[in-house]
Amino acid sequence: MFSKFHVKGSSLELLKKGERGIIKFCNIKDEKSLQELISMGITPGTFITVEQHFPCFVIRVGERQLTLTREFAQRIYVRIDDE
Repeated sequence: MFSKFHVKGSSLELLKKGERGIIKFCNIKDEKSLQELISMGITPGTFITVEQHFPCFVIRVGERQLTLTREFAQRIYVRIDDE
């Protein structure tokens, strides 16, 4: 009756290069930092792809390539998109 399903999630920092995810929430209390992320288009429901981990953390949001601090990457939580 029910098929098996898997839900995978983690902080953005733990995704591998090339992995894609959907932002679920940001664990950031500082209003200024939160507004900075929102202005970059990093909001719940947004699809992101990890492009680089080192020397800086680079993601793709739509057609835009963004650089994040490691602290931001640790505080953004995503559901991994297997498709």
